[in-house]
Amino acid sequence: MIFAELPLEQAKGAMLAHGLLLGDKRHAKGQLVDEALVQAAAAQGLDRLWVARLEPGDLPEAEAAAVLAARLAGDGLDARAPVHGRVNLHAARGGLLMLDAAAVTIANLAADSIGISTLPPLSPVAAGDMVATVKIIPYAVPAALIATAAEALAPLRVQPWRQGLAAALLQTRLPETADKLLGKTREVSAARLERLGVALTELPAVAHAVAAVAKGLAAARADLILVAGATATSDPRDVIPAAIVAAGGEVLRVGMPVDPGNLLVLGRLGPALVIGLPGCARSPKRNGLDLLLEQWAAGLEPTAARIAAMGVGGLLEESGRPVPWGWGG
Repeated sequence: MIFAELPLEQAKGAMLAHGLLLGDKRHAKGQLVDEALVQAAAAQGLDRLWVARLEPGDLPEAEAAAVLAARLAGDGLDARAPVHGRVNLHAARGGLLMLDAAAVTIANLAADSIGISTLPPLSPVAAGDMVATVKIIPYAVPAALIATAAEALAPLRVQPWRQGLAAALLQTRLPETADKLLGKTREVSAARLERLGVALTELPAVAHAVAAVAKGLAAARADLILVAGATATSDPRDVIPAAIVAAGGEVLRVGMPVDPGNLLVLGRLGPALVIGLPGCARSPKRNGLDLLLEQWAAGLEPTAARIAAMGVGGLLEESGRPVPWGWGG
């Protein structure tokens, strides 16, 4: 593409590179420079114009952006119509955004003229959310360059939330535990799961003791069992992990590298996933539990290794926060 300040006669047939006010009329950038515009410019005392002119093998910005967007728009994504060299991609359904971050970086490295921006991998999205945008910086780019960038890309997709999942909430209490706290935990947990399409049933509260929690776990019938302890778990031998084992289950991990959310317990009891809630789960504010629930709801198997990988990007709020209700994370 030719981009230059040219004499008026040579500028004819090219695109106006910048918006231009001539008299009382505004000429938008990208407008074709015709005889009328040349005459208007000359009347204002101009003898040159900044213009852009496509060369053989160039793709206009809208077409170039559309090519890359079509490559990115995988399952569960819609690419919108190009506007000013930009195409936005939106989720067609709710779920987790799956993408190859390295491939996006390679495509962006192909040329300064390409700008592909996305939400972070594994971002939860709702239908209609914008998840990525493709912007072509100049008015046109070589078609061969766009072909190279497109070849490097892998499609983005939205992995949908699984249907028909059921969860149970088991809360423990001490003599001083307030009913109000139990109600708040139930309310927040139900709302947290509702956005993932998961129904929640509350089990009768039990004493904060290994035998009582183990009995409650054994009686639960759900795909997911959330255990909200009256005190936070601080050791693998503490009440909640010990109760999982006593009920015949397996503890996969005690603690997670996400803040807030450090004191989460992950286990299995038969086919059910068991999560001992960190204290911050009593708040609707995003925490490590949300990361784990989103992956589980989208069908990604929660494992100790997957939780360990959450540490990068796992600082969800500023360190040194005040701790609500006197609970640890």
